[in-house]
Amino acid sequence: MSNSGERVSKRVVLGQIGKVHGIQGWLRLNSFTIQPENILEYSELFAEIDESWQVLEISESKKLAKGFIVHFKGYDDPDIAKQLTGLELTVFAEKLPGLEDGSFYWHELEGMEVSNQKGQVFGSVVRLLETGANDVLEVAPSISSIDEKERLIPYIKESVIKNVDISKGKIVVDWEADYLE
Repeated sequence: MSNSGERVSKRVVLGQIGKVHGIQGWLRLNSFTIQPENILEYSELFAEIDESWQVLEISESKKLAKGFIVHFKGYDDPDIAKQLTGLELTVFAEKLPGLEDGSFYWHELEGMEVSNQKGQVFGSVVRLLETGANDVLEVAPSISSIDEKERLIPYIKESVIKNVDISKGKIVVDWEADYLE
């Protein structure tokens, strides 16, 4: 991307680097992808190191009972590898595999306007939360919202989530303004 006004590509977090494992610079890898091993398919993962984005290349990986350990090219010493602990691993959104029609990634919902079937605008999606039972939209008030309340709306297709229009940036929910007061 150039700096000449082109739209900057969105980075999507796919995982986080855990603690050092062993004496050769291996690190635990916490994958946030639905199929945890899918993170290993990306040849270029980015991490923000010293306030700049740098490419991290997985040179080797091993599956453990709980998760993975990985070795990043150039990080052969545990003291050097330790500097990566806690960093989030990202890719550019356009590098994600395509989805079937009607499907979308969570990051695509962020920033979308949320309104109910009466047309009352609640605000915009800040993030999605995994709760175990079902995912939840965290909706923050916006200039066009009916009030200044932050709302947590369960992401339950058909019963609560009535329509998601990615092209228009709008989500319609079966939710009343006074729910959970």
